[in-house]
Amino acid sequence: MSIYDKYETVIGLEVHAQLSTSSKAYSCDAATFGGLPNTSISPISLGHPGTLPKTNKKVIEFAVRLGLACKCTIREFNEYARKNYFYADLPKGYQITQDKTPICTGGYITIKEDDGSEKNINITRIHMEEDAGKSIHDIDPFDTLIDLNRAGVALVEIVSEPEMRSGEEAYKYLTEVRKLVRYLEICDGNMEEGSLRCDANVSVRLKGSKTFGRRTEVKNMNSIRNVQRAIEFEAKRQIEAIENGEEISQDTRSFNAVTGATFVLRSKEMANDYRYFPEPDLQPVVVTQEYISKIKSSLPPLPNELFKKYQALGLSAYDAGVLTDSKEIALYFEDIIAKTKSIKSAANWLTVQIKSFLNDNALHISDFRISAERIAELVDFIDSGKVSHTIAIQKIFPKMIEVPDKSPMQIAEENNWIQESDSGAITEFVKQAIAKYPEKVIEYKNGKVTLLGLFMGEVMKLSKGKADPKAATELVKEYLSS
Repeated sequence: MSIYDKYETVIGLEVHAQLSTSSKAYSCDAATFGGLPNTSISPISLGHPGTLPKTNKKVIEFAVRLGLACKCTIREFNEYARKNYFYADLPKGYQITQDKTPICTGGYITIKEDDGSEKNINITRIHMEEDAGKSIHDIDPFDTLIDLNRAGVALVEIVSEPEMRSGEEAYKYLTEVRKLVRYLEICDGNMEEGSLRCDANVSVRLKGSKTFGRRTEVKNMNSIRNVQRAIEFEAKRQIEAIENGEEISQDTRSFNAVTGATFVLRSKEMANDYRYFPEPDLQPVVVTQEYISKIKSSLPPLPNELFKKYQALGLSAYDAGVLTDSKEIALYFEDIIAKTKSIKSAANWLTVQIKSFLNDNALHISDFRISAERIAELVDFIDSGKVSHTIAIQKIFPKMIEVPDKSPMQIAEENNWIQESDSGAITEFVKQAIAKYPEKVIEYKNGKVTLLGLFMGEVMKLSKGKADPKAATELVKEYLSS
């Protein structure tokens, strides 16, 4: 047994989701990404004397939406606090946040294990706060530049319990969080632009121990994969340090994506770095049960619910996962299956043909011109036996992309692609196919039944793909056996 097998990793994640509000959390400054530096600011977001913040109602709504989706308890009486600390890009010298009264407590995020089982990662709290600005270190070789456009942008922080035990579990948890905020349309989930950020608290302990080890906090990771890599490196580093008799320092660390290693940003003492005080300029917000019920009734279908629904309809876990990975894809599939009972066929069309077309053309599902109703018609058209699957893929589907207002039946009739099911017509093709390969007929009769595919291929070729495969197969077998 290696030294690493003696230990288990204990991981808790703190996820900051930048909310998709038009204005900032406590001012009317625009909450936009990519503008010229220091253009989305005002005396309020800069904290000038004599200015007063004002609560953004949309922030409360989005926080409640997330809390309900995570099965949290929503707090009725919400107070704000000032979190005092010094950062060069924190213009007020404090951050407006929530301390002792987070708007959401409890609840959980469900992840799927490799064996198909589920694990609930419990949530400690979700609270509302504002973002700091951005320090830029790589433009000027001598000075750090400050862009305060992001200062005051609305955030929710999702704090998990330390219940993840591997970098892979953290990867799955963060993937589910990103999927959830996108389904709820409260955050775009883009880690590269910083609208979803994650800090990982990592410690290790001997297996069987109930005592937590000393943790480190890893910050500044710009992808879900890098979160996993950082956790795996940090766990290995801590185990090796303990085995060498070293003491783990409670550091704040960062992750170098090129080397795959973490490094110290600053050392922490055991005492809290921050000081909280009640926010005197903002009145407490009361969230009523009536308000909560109203938001609950407006929630969209959620990914985990849809995943279970699709499995109950007979789809595999893989197909259900692909269909629910994106809200837009899932809702498009919902529209398809509202019009057809062929669930598996509909899933195959969406996950294979449609997604391949979108990927090949660098398109989003919102750019796809064929309506869900037309796809449902195509699925049923194939099931009816009036057109072969091959003709549908190779000829009808491309035509539907060109003329999305036409039905599959219209296109098939106009181009003479209706499948031939008349046994008399198919019989002629079968006779020609068998006559073409007399020596193969002898081999087939001597037991080489795999040659059936050769004859069927010839029949389909002669019929230009229009022969009903089921009827043709039966006729080929009949004539070969005679």
